[in-house]
Amino acid sequence: MSQTSALDSPISAAGAATTVRWRIFAIVFVVVIVNLIDRTALSIAMPTIGREFALSPAMQGVLLSAFFWSYALLQVPGGWLIDRIGPRAMVAGGTVLWGIFQSLAAFATGGISLLLTRVGLGAAEAPVFPAGAKLSAIWLSPDERGRGAVFMDSGAPLGAAFGGVIISFLIIVFHSWRLAFLAAGIATILLGWVAWRYLRDDPATHPAVNAAERAHIAGTRASETIVVEAPSHIAPRSMAGLLVGRMSWAMINFGLLTWGPSYLAQARGFDLKQMGYATFVIFLSGAAGSLFAGFTADALLARGWQRSVVYKAMLGLSGLATLCAFIALPNVDDPAGAVAILAATLFFLYWGSLYWSLPTVLAPRAKVGMLGGIMNFAGSSSGIAVPVITGAILQFTGAYFAVLMFFAGCAALYVAGTLLIAFPGSARQ
Repeated sequence: MSQTSALDSPISAAGAATTVRWRIFAIVFVVVIVNLIDRTALSIAMPTIGREFALSPAMQGVLLSAFFWSYALLQVPGGWLIDRIGPRAMVAGGTVLWGIFQSLAAFATGGISLLLTRVGLGAAEAPVFPAGAKLSAIWLSPDERGRGAVFMDSGAPLGAAFGGVIISFLIIVFHSWRLAFLAAGIATILLGWVAWRYLRDDPATHPAVNAAERAHIAGTRASETIVVEAPSHIAPRSMAGLLVGRMSWAMINFGLLTWGPSYLAQARGFDLKQMGYATFVIFLSGAAGSLFAGFTADALLARGWQRSVVYKAMLGLSGLATLCAFIALPNVDDPAGAVAILAATLFFLYWGSLYWSLPTVLAPRAKVGMLGGIMNFAGSSSGIAVPVITGAILQFTGAYFAVLMFFAGCAALYVAGTLLIAFPGSARQ
């Protein structure tokens, strides 16, 4: 009686599986990086633009906030469009469109015209992360989606890191923030063309995908794992904790993203080149923190640790470390020491990327998408508020000390919100 070898299976006969799915996600990763580069360009150039347009700190805060007005409001409509016309069109079209708005910013004549380009930029960038999640569901097998989510999310701080270096370098080379914005916009438009050429909404329609890879993408988990039982409803306590924690985390994240370069220039005396390098180091640490948190949490869960213990311990430590860093920062006189503290702050802060896995744990399966959208809207709303709040505090006090203490308070709320979340029990399937 002969035995069938694994080599005789149809999948094996077709040869090794291609890896087009990871090339797809490499493009998504680059799109996310460029997304953040274009988003942070105004923060890097703001000291220069503020002087040219004679903008008050409060008006600078409004400009830095304007991106999030449309970005937050279009999260849900953007998700609906992704389901209607597919993620490929939304990623490629959105990338081209925000490249156009980034280019138009180069021709701004004052605060109002610059504000309009930022609103357009926010609208065009709104569908990118939801579309990335959709591509993850389409292109990655169940065993790979966690890595795909962390891979995509880590592109955000990495983009902020490269944005500081690239935009400051372009301003120095061209001796003009306008030409820097124009160059960034044109490069973004070209990236949109690349995305349209390579992305597909179905692996079966991609000419480079073989049968083995299609079978792999459609495959199920090879072994039983510990999973969280789906709750029958979203507990009000968990909803409140999730929203408070996420909004507080986002206040810090977007506060540093929008006002961080100005803090380095005004409070620490950095020139444009120093500011670019410091921003790179700080946000690169954030990307490292995001990846560290994702792989560490998965490793601890695989060892049998309870999800509630892992998440509350890691997110709680994330908030406490951030709180201590903001309290310590005003007492550090050395500029290099301040950059080191901010880099450590971002490393721990970006453990908050774990929040993206909470909707699947806390909501019934039919409402996971809704809870994710609500959480993302809450975080984006903080992006609207925090640049204005920071600008108002700075204009009223004339110093950054009160701003840093405001961020410390947000870190405390981040911890409190996390501790409110009630995790359901675990079971083996």
